[in-house]
Amino acid sequence: MGMAEPDTEASDIALRAAEVAADVTETDRPQEQRRLIRAFNKATSSGARAVGRGTRVVRRRAGSGTGWLVGQVVAMAPRLRVRDQAALRAQFPGRSAEEIADALIEGAAHAAAAAGAGAGMAAVLPVLPAYPVEVAAETLLVVGIEIKLVAELHEAYGILAPGNFAERMSSYFAAWAHRRGVFMVEGGLILAAGSPVARLLRRRLIARVGRSAVSLGPLLTGATAGAMLNSRETKKLGRDIQRDLRGRTIGR
Repeated sequence: MGMAEPDTEASDIALRAAEVAADVTETDRPQEQRRLIRAFNKATSSGARAVGRGTRVVRRRAGSGTGWLVGQVVAMAPRLRVRDQAALRAQFPGRSAEEIADALIEGAAHAAAAAGAGAGMAAVLPVLPAYPVEVAAETLLVVGIEIKLVAELHEAYGILAPGNFAERMSSYFAAWAHRRGVFMVEGGLILAAGSPVARLLRRRLIARVGRSAVSLGPLLTGATAGAMLNSRETKKLGRDIQRDLRGRTIGR
């Protein structure tokens, strides 16, 4: 892909983010969402506070720019748990693709809101380290929630990216950046440093980091604002993808 492989500590963050993004999306219990997010924030912050290489690498790279975050999202995407069409139909029996898509969008919006509120609450605790690590953690978590949403919307409509699971998730990552369903170009999608896709990914992540930083505002105002921004933006993304996929199913 033209990008450096994430180091071990960073890969651990990507793995935890993938697991929590899936768990927090698939539960409809707010208390469980809060528990999962608190545990994720605590684990990430503890890793950043650890003596030695974890502190030097995780904290320095988390604050060093979007290149590090792109690498983490690339590492996280193929580790996300995605429900296929059969699983979604079993979970939402008797519902149409449109109704399943609506439910997925609402669920992801609630999960993203919980992530923003959780980061804001964590920021008021004096034991946590400085903000960059928390911003990176919330960014990864919400991006994971959104990429999972993109993938499951494609499943709901029966429009899948080609290739194995890792290749499909790379396509859905690009779809997340483009705010549209997957599209293929001759030779496949290439995610290379300096390519138009890579530049777009960085712009999207810069915007995502800015919204995550809002969650860390003064006292509980940051938690409230972060929750609202996350919910709104995740829902908008879902509706954009839904409209695109809906248009492709007409006449099929």
